[in-house]
Amino acid sequence: MSKVALVRCESYDLEEVRKAVARGIGLLGGASRFAKKGQKLLLKPNLLVGDPPEKCVNTHPSVFRAVAEAFLHAGAVVSWGDSPAFGSMTAAARKPGILDVARELNLGEADFTTPVEVLYDRGGQNRKFIVAKAVLDHDVIISLPKMKTHGFEKFTGAVKNQFGCVPGVRKAEYHLKLQDPADFARMLVDLNGLVHPALYVMDGVRAMEGNGPRGGRPRRMNALLFSEDPIALDATACRMIDIDPALIPVIQYGGLAGAGSFKADAIELLGDDLSGFIQSGFDIDRAPLKPYRSRGIIRFINNRLVPRPFIKKDACISCGLCVSMCPTDPKSVDWANADRSLPPVHNYRICIRCYCCQEICPESAIGLEVPLLRRIF
Repeated sequence: MSKVALVRCESYDLEEVRKAVARGIGLLGGASRFAKKGQKLLLKPNLLVGDPPEKCVNTHPSVFRAVAEAFLHAGAVVSWGDSPAFGSMTAAARKPGILDVARELNLGEADFTTPVEVLYDRGGQNRKFIVAKAVLDHDVIISLPKMKTHGFEKFTGAVKNQFGCVPGVRKAEYHLKLQDPADFARMLVDLNGLVHPALYVMDGVRAMEGNGPRGGRPRRMNALLFSEDPIALDATACRMIDIDPALIPVIQYGGLAGAGSFKADAIELLGDDLSGFIQSGFDIDRAPLKPYRSRGIIRFINNRLVPRPFIKKDACISCGLCVSMCPTDPKSVDWANADRSLPPVHNYRICIRCYCCQEICPESAIGLEVPLLRRIF
């Protein structure tokens, strides 16, 4: 039976977070159970972009610090790293406060730029990956996901956090190849099996609801979650926000693939009572996912059923990040005119609904619109 430790933590006050981290890791056997003295340990936060902590886009620096300190105290040689959506790792880590913490604690900076091809014969769908060299350089990996909504996969948590182990623009290749959320979820489950973190610590003190994973709203959830089983952890987080875990592709396919447990009777909850954390009003897409296909009549139909990204012209600052992040060729979202005086526009005939543009927008100026036909159905 999988174990998930659920620990109340109502603020990012460092002492409160330290106590919660010590309690959560202790409920699972203590830091020394996951990393021995002298082992090389990699901390993998959720570092999407360089936004300040109060926006709840990235793992909070207090959580990052408390977990790092716990494993430093256990004698591990701790490094950190992630591959952000754009820009360098150190630049992205500066504004969230992670870089300052890493340097104060003298943590090493792991290599998330050098790509390495790795075969994974246990993969159900994907048996070859290009991952950052850091994955192979360390004895132990500790994953620090953030509890957030996600336009493409509904929810991003423990399983999705390992997508940051794919270096740089190579992430776009997966969006091009795997345009169906179900196929993308299967890839994430396989990737998670390859990276295989020893422990997951989810930052749910303040989560993100609505237009995640960058443009949503902070939501107090007052919890840190700990587990060796990412499927069980994500399923527990989903029960906190009152959504059926089976509606989340990575949870559904992870459970079917034997990557973890998502049924309530297969999870042993430790720590605080789950009932004290459930919030039924959490803003997340609760509709069943619709498969997306990109050819012929199927594409024509899905263009009228699958939610599509749209730009709020009054909020757009014409920074161009959506254009640069679009993985299709030609671009599905591009400038409306040559001098770039008008906001970009979408070409829905070629848009693959990967939502990379919505994910990266710094002004929450790209939302997801449910087509009229789907609303009628």
